[in-house]
Amino acid sequence: MPAARESLLDAAYTALTKRAWTAIRMVDVAAAAGVSRQTLYNEFGSKDGLARALVRRETENYLAGVARALSRGASAAGTRGDAAGRVVAAAAWTLRTARANPLVRAALTGCWGGRLPTPSPAPAAMAPAGPARLGVPVRRTAAAVEGPLPGPAELVGRFCDQAVAALEPDWPAEELPALGTACETAARLTLACVVAPVTPGPGRAAGRIPAQRSRRELETEAVARLVRGAFARVPAGAPPAEPE
Repeated sequence: MPAARESLLDAAYTALTKRAWTAIRMVDVAAAAGVSRQTLYNEFGSKDGLARALVRRETENYLAGVARALSRGASAAGTRGDAAGRVVAAAAWTLRTARANPLVRAALTGCWGGRLPTPSPAPAAMAPAGPARLGVPVRRTAAAVEGPLPGPAELVGRFCDQAVAALEPDWPAEELPALGTACETAARLTLACVVAPVTPGPGRAAGRIPAQRSRRELETEAVARLVRGAFARVPAGAPPAEPE
């Protein structure tokens, strides 16, 4: 019952915005979704199963947003375009989502706190999809539904993999290691901005910042500067040759 499943996940997330996970009752989630408690248990098995499904949905939605951000401003065939700008857009999406979605923030940082669910980890580990190339992150396969939930390392890795996949068609093979390094550096710097958000420094006291200059703008500027700095180290080689 896909519709019932989504309604239940929506109801669980809404409940989580109002009270701690330990105070949320399964019967209340089912009632809010307009289904029976038996349907809820049929879908998820237990409250822990509901928590795992909710965390997985929110993190997969976050990663889908990363892919959308990377696809915007794609370069014309045979040109690199603003590669750093595309990764900046994905980094800015990450900051916005982590600020608005406590589950995504917890998954990115590994800090769950007392209000959030802490789904029990699955024992299986995710295996890489193939051999690594020097300087290019290993592509990871998508986790199985019952596999381990993504944590900080997995989410940073998948951010990096998506960035490399989006940009590498415009890169010559000999420069792919440098591209991989830049994407990994950008992903880790983005996570650092999630863990330690930018705050107004000296000369930026709250009373001296114009009302329209929000913390979001400061964070976006900071992560953009860091990501572009990572890409400034990428060789500015010639674009790939046109196929004959």
